[in-house]
Amino acid sequence: MAGKRAITKQSLPEAIANDLRERILSGELAEGETIRQEALAEEYDVSRMPVREALKRLNAEGLVQWANNRGGSVTKHSLREIGEIFDLRILIEVDLFHHSIPNMTAADFARCEEILTEMERSYDENDVGKWGVLNYEYHSALYAASQRKLTNELLDRISLQSDRYVRMHLSVMKQREPAKKDHRDLLRLAQERKVEEACDVLANHIRRTKEQLLGMIAAKRAAEEV
Repeated sequence: MAGKRAITKQSLPEAIANDLRERILSGELAEGETIRQEALAEEYDVSRMPVREALKRLNAEGLVQWANNRGGSVTKHSLREIGEIFDLRILIEVDLFHHSIPNMTAADFARCEEILTEMERSYDENDVGKWGVLNYEYHSALYAASQRKLTNELLDRISLQSDRYVRMHLSVMKQREPAKKDHRDLLRLAQERKVEEACDVLANHIRRTKEQLLGMIAAKRAAEEV
């Protein structure tokens, strides 16, 4: 954590929380990394109070483990917890997609196509910073017509936890081409109103990501312990 970081004119806690969140999701701040309030205050050139408020927000989101006056760290999920995150995604997203497809309109399909085109461009340009946001926006657009507000709110919480692993999967494991195909198939099947087939593709898409990630993270952690 070196050097000064510029922040936009939002409330200080919000601006700092937004920046720290992105640093965690991008992997700049690694899982398990120690977080020191004083160091962050110096880095952002602010007092400790807005840093403390920002860390409280991220603690509530599950991205950091923080205790006042005792410091903290970036949340490090166990392999079991990572698996659970993706299992929850399958349960929630398949339900949303199942309810959404019959209600999707031409406008919904156009919005999905717009995001998908931008996502594919970001893959081609290796613009890692956009992958998590665009992936979230695309899946959200697929489920927008579900009319299940409470379920979508649950998914928002889960998606925040899975975002950094999705980015890792795409960048480290070179899974951009399979992801492109799955995302294209999801939109095509939704347009054809093939509900069950589309939901099967979605479940397999998330399940494959889970299995590949767990293998990669397990190997990485084992190597770090040697």
